[in-house]
Amino acid sequence: MSGTFVGMPAFPKAAHDAVRNTTLRGNLRHATHTIRAKRAKAVAEVEDWAALREAGKRIKDHTLRHLDRYLEQVEEAVTAAGGVVHWAADADEANALVTRLVQETGETEVVKVKSMATQEIGLNEALAEAGINAYETDLAELIVQLGKDRPSHILVPAIHRNRGEIRDIFEREMGEWGRPAPEGLTDTPAELAEAARLHLREKFLRAKVGISGANFMVAETGTLVVVESEGNGRMCLTLPETLISVVGIEKTVPTWQDLEVFLQTLPRSSTAERMNPYTSTWTGTTDGDGPRVFHLVLLDNGRTDTLADEVGRQALRCIRCSACLNVCPVYERAGGHAYGSVYPGPIGAILSPQLRGTGSEIDASLPYASSLCGACYEVCPVAIDIPEVLVHLRERVVQGGPAVRRGNKVLLKPAKGHAAERAAMRAAQWAFTRPGALRAGQRLASRTRRFHPRTLPGPGRAWTGGRELPAVPAEPFRDWWQRTNGGKDGAK
Repeated sequence: MSGTFVGMPAFPKAAHDAVRNTTLRGNLRHATHTIRAKRAKAVAEVEDWAALREAGKRIKDHTLRHLDRYLEQVEEAVTAAGGVVHWAADADEANALVTRLVQETGETEVVKVKSMATQEIGLNEALAEAGINAYETDLAELIVQLGKDRPSHILVPAIHRNRGEIRDIFEREMGEWGRPAPEGLTDTPAELAEAARLHLREKFLRAKVGISGANFMVAETGTLVVVESEGNGRMCLTLPETLISVVGIEKTVPTWQDLEVFLQTLPRSSTAERMNPYTSTWTGTTDGDGPRVFHLVLLDNGRTDTLADEVGRQALRCIRCSACLNVCPVYERAGGHAYGSVYPGPIGAILSPQLRGTGSEIDASLPYASSLCGACYEVCPVAIDIPEVLVHLRERVVQGGPAVRRGNKVLLKPAKGHAAERAAMRAAQWAFTRPGALRAGQRLASRTRRFHPRTLPGPGRAWTGGRELPAVPAEPFRDWWQRTNGGKDGAK
């Protein structure tokens, strides 16, 4: 992945600072609780939600197993419909490709929609180095860009900002990027939205090049799909003369019938709507309708490496609904910036370390950015078992082991700073495979319980920094079971 977030500290340090920001925590608490409640109500309306969830999981798993075939089908269909398909192995290749395509048009401005994949690769920065201005058109992305900020949520990138902060950003920055904010702008949602509409409208009408992502690619027809709530996507996808779409290869679905499942589950899980206000689809080019030139950039950037991991590959099912963020107690308190990636929250904690590897301090810390409560799995519309992948990645960080990087099998070394954890896990393995030793250790722990500290010294201090050691019972369960005949004697 791109180095967009290089310089971010490991999650524990970033989260430690974030939880002390009372304004941030208030913004997050209000927003996540509101979205969570609305989503629960929208999902409850669907009697066959469990069946839709299972169908989405199976469609995604089937597609990932046969991704090579479906990607070739996408390429053939897009080409037959008048589009041009490009393959990008990594961020550098994708950025160079898109920059060249824009330069060939002779334009120095582009408008953008559905920007997560382009944020992942740092496209805006690459375009700026080439003298090309990229304008975000989603309202929240516009707020982030004007504020010289980073996104902190998948669905609501500016969730960490309140209305007063947004008004201040608009008044201070809009004039530097184009049409200034109206005089006397207040922080009412209607006025803020109108200021953004007026600011963006001149860019939509002027831009000759649009850059988009996509929520889905339908292999059987080569159709791309964008769902959104504001209409900015419709403007970006129809008005420019040239459209360049940068899409992760995992966004593929085989047929329109498969797409139907996700058009039911995605809006309910993300915006708590029965359907999105704007669902835009396009297939190649058509004379007199929409862009005259269409380029599709199929982005890998670590996805095939992730696909090689039998446990971790389920992260590629993700449809970017953000439901897992809105129920996560860790995200609610720490915010998205602490994850050091364009993909925050529980899904970011398993996706980023796989796309980027666990070699950096921030990526090695992300699998630990969770309480393992399982709420993320319960709400995921494609049933990604995020806790399972988190534990799997923790093992990789601590123990190292085989993995795939850039298509090659490698043997990862254990991450630094986990020697004590490795020793503890090996000691536990030794004890659990020797019943006699385990019994003796349990009895010793019970008999010395009065002398146990409430916190751990040395490397264990980090674990007990936010929790106390649980009290050891007066006797081991095994002894209680034998003494009471499995509880049948009525003894407590």
